[in-house]
Amino acid sequence: MSEKISVLIDEVTVDNKIKEIADQISKDYEGKSVTLLCILKGSVFFVCELAKRITVPITLDFMSVSSYGSGTESTGRVKIVKDLDESIEGKDVLVVEDIIDSGRTLSHLVTLLSARKPNSLKICTLLDKPDRRVVPMDVDYTCFEIPDKFVVGYGLDYDQKYRNLPYVGVVEL
Repeated sequence: MSEKISVLIDEVTVDNKIKEIADQISKDYEGKSVTLLCILKGSVFFVCELAKRITVPITLDFMSVSSYGSGTESTGRVKIVKDLDESIEGKDVLVVEDIIDSGRTLSHLVTLLSARKPNSLKICTLLDKPDRRVVPMDVDYTCFEIPDKFVVGYGLDYDQKYRNLPYVGVVEL
């Protein structure tokens, strides 16, 4: 480990906020079921914790969309690595992201998913970096707004490392 990691959001704070967001989602989808669409790989830790706390019926599907290589900057090119296993037509879909940065990847994904005719399509993110936004993006559920720092932990990685940290940390290169 040559990188130094400092804690930005501690584990207890992350857990408490996820519970709060899950409570809001449960209230908003009361009487319905919701498909949680986990964007791999980074969102898997978040979606698992979120799903455990949502009280309405859920289904879970996964999609892998990449715009990052091995560095810390988005390449701007979006590539679908793994598509959905199930149709979302007529379903209430909640896209679960680990972080929204430039908005390019998510904007592309929202366009793609909207064409598949879901009943509703909303976005939930653990982290939002609005200072980096280059594409306007409406986010329905945000756990934390963070500064323009490169973060790891809770599913987020630096060159595939640090996903398993139980908190959100800043990489100091």
